[in-house]
Amino acid sequence: MIYKMKSKRIVTLIFLGSISILVLSAKSKDRVVVYPAPPGETLSHDYRVSVSGHDVPVYIARVARADQGKKEISDEYYDTAAFACFDISGKVNVTVSISSPINTIKILPVSYGIKPVILGNSVTFTIASPRNLVVEINGEWVRSLHIFANPPEIDVPRPDDPNTIFFGPGIHEISHLVVGDNKTVYLAGGAVVRTVIGSAEKGNSRGSYPPSIELRGRNIRICGRGIIDGTGCPTHSRNMIFIHGTDIKLEGVILRDASVWTVPIRQSDRVKISNIKLFGYRSNSDGIDICNSRNVIVENSFIRTSDDLIVVKADKGQGKVNKIVATGCVLWNQFAHALSVGAEIREDVEDILFSDCDIIHDQGREWSLRVFQCDSARVSNVRFENIRIEEAHKCISLWIGKAGWSRDTERGHIQGVVFKNITALGTPLNVSLVGTDDEHLVEDVCFQNVLFNGSPLTKDDVKANAFVKNVIVKP
Repeated sequence: MIYKMKSKRIVTLIFLGSISILVLSAKSKDRVVVYPAPPGETLSHDYRVSVSGHDVPVYIARVARADQGKKEISDEYYDTAAFACFDISGKVNVTVSISSPINTIKILPVSYGIKPVILGNSVTFTIASPRNLVVEINGEWVRSLHIFANPPEIDVPRPDDPNTIFFGPGIHEISHLVVGDNKTVYLAGGAVVRTVIGSAEKGNSRGSYPPSIELRGRNIRICGRGIIDGTGCPTHSRNMIFIHGTDIKLEGVILRDASVWTVPIRQSDRVKISNIKLFGYRSNSDGIDICNSRNVIVENSFIRTSDDLIVVKADKGQGKVNKIVATGCVLWNQFAHALSVGAEIREDVEDILFSDCDIIHDQGREWSLRVFQCDSARVSNVRFENIRIEEAHKCISLWIGKAGWSRDTERGHIQGVVFKNITALGTPLNVSLVGTDDEHLVEDVCFQNVLFNGSPLTKDDVKANAFVKNVIVKP
């Protein structure tokens, strides 16, 4: 929804350990933690943000341009947006100001029901719990403001813990950091870790390098309120965080501008990604790629990229995929898929749940919700449930066929896919189901309570070829 225009005592305590500021409202006992920006970090001049009367630094992130197309492969073809990050416990008031009058404002996701009040050059609104929001003022959606209100930090490691790699407030630089068994990487609020190509490093024949941060082993954690920034790495040079292990956690941090897949998860078990914020604008700067892994949860996170956001894949000979959950996320898809399985499905994939997510923008040439099978394995028991799509055109696709990503000569199978409680806005909001032949079918597909532009989906809205069997539309 677009909204048009129409004294508490504060006590401030400074904690030197993390250079954070705790703001306490004596009247309402609201609490806010704000982390000062490190010297040397360029900040936004487009927005000013305060929470409970205390100023919050506003950072810059590179994002895809409105006309992003074939030029998306260029390092230099981008726009900039802004973001502010803080922790809350209880209800707080947020004020956003710009240099000119505010005529209209939209706060996304709309499902949160936030009601802003405009007064001249400022807008205020209340949030009562942790949220990942996008604020669009006067119709500006590309250069918008992102508000990341985190829950309070827990289990913060000590700087002198021998099992902790501790990045305190300030700007740091790393090249290739390998993190092994029982280790924690902690980024304090106000820390910016810049990833670079080391002078002694050499790429392989394709010009790629090792990942910037490599989690390999058991019981490993990355957490905190800091930023990992990949701007210093050339496009297609290295992953930002590579995961290969068991019992891995990635929590709270902001990931900005990976040069290629941001967080690939490969041959791993029991991985939990929670409350991360991720920006990517470059070609193949996918958000989270879950490959040949099991028992993976992605929750309560924000992802804005110009390639796939959360995607499940299975390479040959590296193990099956099962028990994958993505829930409670806010997603912005500008070029490829928002929530998808495929391409590269060469081992069986089963038991996938995409649930309770808001897709706030989808400008993609691909599909918002998709199973994309261009190889030989079977995909089964995939559920898209309680998903709200605020902008899309190519909405739902189940597809088997040969594509540029194909590696197998044999085609695969898609069986048992549910779309339940889906609401979508946009034009034309296509639904396409495509099998290959009588031996490679899309079958057992259920649409239950799917609304397009407020109207229930009907069987006539579902475009299917002859190799699609047993499609149910309810009601």
